[in-house]
Amino acid sequence: MIFIGTDIVEVGRIEALIRRWPQRFVDRIYTGQEKAYCERQAVPAIHYAGRFAAKEATRKALHAAGQQFTVPFKEIDIKRDHLGVPSIALGSSAPGNPGPYRLALSISHTGQIAIATVALESDG
Repeated sequence: MIFIGTDIVEVGRIEALIRRWPQRFVDRIYTGQEKAYCERQAVPAIHYAGRFAAKEATRKALHAAGQQFTVPFKEIDIKRDHLGVPSIALGSSAPGNPGPYRLALSISHTGQIAIATVALESDG
């Protein structure tokens, strides 16, 4: 079966959270690799927002597939390949990992909005 999760985030909301609790928010949500990537960008908040939306969309797809446990944000690692294509790596404590799931991710953003969609294919 295929399950879908989608999330949309206002970039300004993420920017405000980073301004209010700079280290606390970022350290609680993002992996080291994600932080390094976002901080290298001209407008880091746009990329933080895209990754936040991707993490939420992943959680929604997992819940749609029947997962009862909410995966912690830092256990959802948003990566990019050499072409810039995003992907999802679930941490070792995430239920079902390595699991019967195949995950596909799409992220888009403007200066104001970031959106992500996750397609989860399950054998079960």
